[in-house]
Amino acid sequence: MLSKYWPGSAAFAVSSLIYTSLIYAAEAPKIRVIEEIVAKVNNDIITRGELEHTRQQLEAELKQQKNLAGVALATELQKHQADALRDQIDQLLLVQRAKDLNINVDPDITRRLAEIQVESKISDPDKFHEWIRQQSGGQSFEDVKLQMKNQIATQRVIGQEVGSKIAVPQAEIQKYYDDHKTEFVREEMVFLREILIAPTDKTPAGWAAAEKKAKDIQARARKGEKFSQLARDYSAAESAKTDGELGSYKKGQLRKEIEDVVFKQNKGYVTDLVKTDNGYVFLKVEERYAPGQASLEDVKNEVMERLYTPRMQPALRTYLTKLREDAFLEIRGGYVDSGAAAGKDTSWKDPATLKPETTTKEEVASRKKKRLLGIVPRGSSKVSTKLAPPTPTVTPVPPPPPPQ
Repeated sequence: MLSKYWPGSAAFAVSSLIYTSLIYAAEAPKIRVIEEIVAKVNNDIITRGELEHTRQQLEAELKQQKNLAGVALATELQKHQADALRDQIDQLLLVQRAKDLNINVDPDITRRLAEIQVESKISDPDKFHEWIRQQSGGQSFEDVKLQMKNQIATQRVIGQEVGSKIAVPQAEIQKYYDDHKTEFVREEMVFLREILIAPTDKTPAGWAAAEKKAKDIQARARKGEKFSQLARDYSAAESAKTDGELGSYKKGQLRKEIEDVVFKQNKGYVTDLVKTDNGYVFLKVEERYAPGQASLEDVKNEVMERLYTPRMQPALRTYLTKLREDAFLEIRGGYVDSGAAAGKDTSWKDPATLKPETTTKEEVASRKKKRLLGIVPRGSSKVSTKLAPPTPTVTPVPPPPPPQ
């Protein structure tokens, strides 16, 4: 489903407008409350409708994915809601920072949307845009595009401003490995990707055409073309949605004719074609673990990730606090930013001017269009993420190479 292309987080929600009516004294005119501003973040705003939409999406996700209900559901919702405004502010500040740094992710968005269109098998642009609207819960194609742009730009900011400055010394990597060697004893295992080329029909001509196509793509893979990209573009298997990934296998878990091949080959090997009921399949050995103690070289990335992640969370929080210190922030009474910078006054300075209870629909819409829609949609029943990682505000990014 399309929503998988946006990592979910309790922090982020699609902008929404809530319409309510407020009637004052009988002699006073009726005033229609279009939206309530909760916070101003530089030139952007966060509304009560956005926070409520976040809560609704989180509730739906907890019900479906964790099967929570009653008291358990209420408790989990309360836990997340404590940081709801904080996470909205985090996201807006990161999107604004991306603009300050002139981070351009337009080529990434163009490529990603093209990949989604290929996977949807909808060539007509208008029909594709309508499919996007349906899959994203009624959002326009342009809104979806902006949300994707914010997600990637946010990750770029985190990587550039925070992740790139975190270094894990080689000596610490070595010490961790030495202290945890028993955790790196491996069973013999292979990690595989697949590409399935299915015939258009089950006639001899259909099978012959599928075999020729499979051989052509197999040859391209063996010459070094990116297997994951070929899988996305050509594979008819369900695994194409995850770049052809099949996961890890121990001995005894694969068909014998396949097992006899892949467990004898090294990383990067591309198998011969195998004819199945659904078409012609060939595999790539993405990784292979020999049995016994894994060397530091083999598990270096895993060790780095274990050491890097605990550093990333506080470093990112410190960075976001600094962004708050430099930002213009005003927060409506009754709402709390749990990530507030100590000593910074964020109270409403002029409630009459800010009109928090009588903002017009046109003003809210205009303010939102001026910003990059700094709210990323949560996961839902339609989610199965494929964009790169995530993008909750505090999701770790891949660590840089350790200093030698």
